[in-house]
Amino acid sequence: MEIRESLEAIIDAAIDAARADGSLELAGAPQAALERPRDEANGDWASTVAMRTAKLAHKNPREIAQIIVDHIPANDMIAAVEIAGPGFINIRLSDAVLQGVVREVREEGDNFGRGTIPEGERYVNLEYVSANPTGPFHVGHGRWASLGDAMARVMRHGGYDVYEEYYINDHGNQMDVFGNSVNVRYQQLLGRDVEMPEACYGGAYVKDIAQDIIDQDGDKWLNVSDEERVEAFREMAYDMTLKNQREVLANFGTTFDKWFSERSLYVEDENGESAVSRSLDAMREKGYLYEKDGALWFRSTDLGDDKDRVLIKGDGEATYFMSDVAYHYDKMMRGFDHLIDLWGADHHGYIKRCECMLEAWGWPGALEVQLGQLVNLFRDGKAVRMSKRTGEMVTFEELIDEVGVDATRYLMLSRSADQPIDFDIEVAKKKDASNPVYYVQYAHARICSILRKAADEADAAAVEAGEMTMGELAEKIIPEDCDLTPLTHPSELALMRKMADFGNLIALAARDRAPFRLTHYAQDLASLFHQFYTNCHVLTDDADVQTARLALCDATRIVLALTLNLLGVSAPVKM
Repeated sequence: MEIRESLEAIIDAAIDAARADGSLELAGAPQAALERPRDEANGDWASTVAMRTAKLAHKNPREIAQIIVDHIPANDMIAAVEIAGPGFINIRLSDAVLQGVVREVREEGDNFGRGTIPEGERYVNLEYVSANPTGPFHVGHGRWASLGDAMARVMRHGGYDVYEEYYINDHGNQMDVFGNSVNVRYQQLLGRDVEMPEACYGGAYVKDIAQDIIDQDGDKWLNVSDEERVEAFREMAYDMTLKNQREVLANFGTTFDKWFSERSLYVEDENGESAVSRSLDAMREKGYLYEKDGALWFRSTDLGDDKDRVLIKGDGEATYFMSDVAYHYDKMMRGFDHLIDLWGADHHGYIKRCECMLEAWGWPGALEVQLGQLVNLFRDGKAVRMSKRTGEMVTFEELIDEVGVDATRYLMLSRSADQPIDFDIEVAKKKDASNPVYYVQYAHARICSILRKAADEADAAAVEAGEMTMGELAEKIIPEDCDLTPLTHPSELALMRKMADFGNLIALAARDRAPFRLTHYAQDLASLFHQFYTNCHVLTDDADVQTARLALCDATRIVLALTLNLLGVSAPVKM
C-alpha cells in the first residue's frame, strides 16, 4: 500500500472512531482525501476533510479537525499533526517511513511503483504515428513516436496491457499519386521531357526513389505503358518508403506489436467477407445505415454528429472514413477493452464521427483520441524551416542523426501533448545543465561513479569492463538490511520524500496518458540528488553513515533509471 493510502486509512479510522463514540454526528463517513500542501513547511500531507464536513456536522471546521486528530490511532507513520488555517489537518511523516522507501526501492527494483488495473479495463490498443507511406517522417511524427512509445511504457507500468499498433495508410488515391510522381521523375532522369502533374509528391526523396529504380533496373521501364509503370513504381516506392519508416522507428527504439495494412480491410476471405463488409453488416444490424443518391450513409446524427457521413460513394468507391469504420470495428473484434488513437491537432473535427461509430455498435466510450500539437524547430533561438541537405523540410531522421535519440525523445516529451513544442537543436546538443536530459542523465552517472568509488578496485574494474552491472555492484557493497536511521538530514528526507511519490505519479500519468510528467519528476529528483550530494558527504569516515547514504544513492539511481526507461531514454553509467 502506498504511503498516501496508508495515511488516508489512518485518518479514515479516526473519523470512524469519532462517529462511533458520538464526537462527530455524521450520517456517512467522509474520505480523508490527502493532498500535498503548497508549502512543504506545512508538512508532508494535508486533509481538508474538516472543512468539507463542517455543514453536515454543524461544527466549526477547526473543532472537527481537533476531534479527528484526537481520535488518530497509535501508529508509527505520523511524527506530528498540526491544525492550520480554517481547518487543514497537516501531517508530517516519521523519518522511519521515509527511510523505508529506500529499502522498498532497493527490494523492488524495476518493479517499484507498479500498479494494477481491474479486469475489463486494462487491455488497450494504442495506435500512433500511422503516417502515409508516401514520404519520410517529419519531426511531428517524431513527437507521436516519442509520445506513443512513452505512453505505452508508462501505462504498462501502471498495470495496463498495452498493444501498440501502426496503421499503414496504403489504400486510396494518394498511393496512385505517389506512384505517378516516381514515374515522372524516372522519365525525367532518363531524358524524357515530362512535366510533373499538379497532383504530385514533389520532394527530393521522390527523385531519390526514381534514381534507386534506375540503379536497379536501368531504363527497362521506359518500354512499358504508363499504366503498368505507375502501378509497378507505386509498389516499389511503397516498399522502399515503408522500409525506411520501419528502420527510422526501430533506430529510435519505437517498436510495434502490429503493422496493420489498410489494404487488408478490403481483402475478402474464403466466405467472400472482408473487414469492411463485416463492419457494415454490424452497423446495418443496428439500424444506422441508409442509402441516398446511390451512396451508402452512416446515420451518425442520431448519435450526436453534426451531419450524416458517406461510407460508400455513388460510384462504389469507399470513402476514407469507410476505412476508419472497418479498422476500428476490426480492433474491437480482436478483444480490446479500449482504443486509444494519437492524432495531429488538425484531425480535431474527425473525432465525433469516430466516437459515433463505436457507439453505433454498442461500445460507447470505447474510443479515446489524444491530439498532439506541432513541433517548432529552432537553432540557437532562430526558427529552422529547411534542411541544409535538401533545402526542404527537416526530416525526423535528420533530427535524430544530429541530436541523438535520448535528447530527441526527452525534449519531445517535455510538455503536454496538447501544447506545441519549441525544440531547439543546439540546446539539445549541449553537454551541460542547460540541457534537461543531460542534467538528469548526469545525476545517474554521478551516482554510478560514487558506487564505483565505494567498491574495491577489482569490483570497480569489473563494472568498467561490463562484467558486473551497477545493480550487482550495489548489492555487493551495500547490505540489504543496512541501518537507514542515519538518514535524517533535510536533503536526505527531501530525496526520500520525492521517491515516495513515484507510485502515485505513475498511476496518474498512466490514467491521464501524460508521460510528460515523468520528465518534470526526473528533473526534480535529479535536482534533489545534486543538492544532497552538495550538502551530505557520501564517502565518510563514519561507516554507518556511509552505508546508509550509499543505500540512498542506490535507491535514487534505481528510480532515475526507471523513470528514464519509461520515457525510452538511456541511463548512462558514465558521462
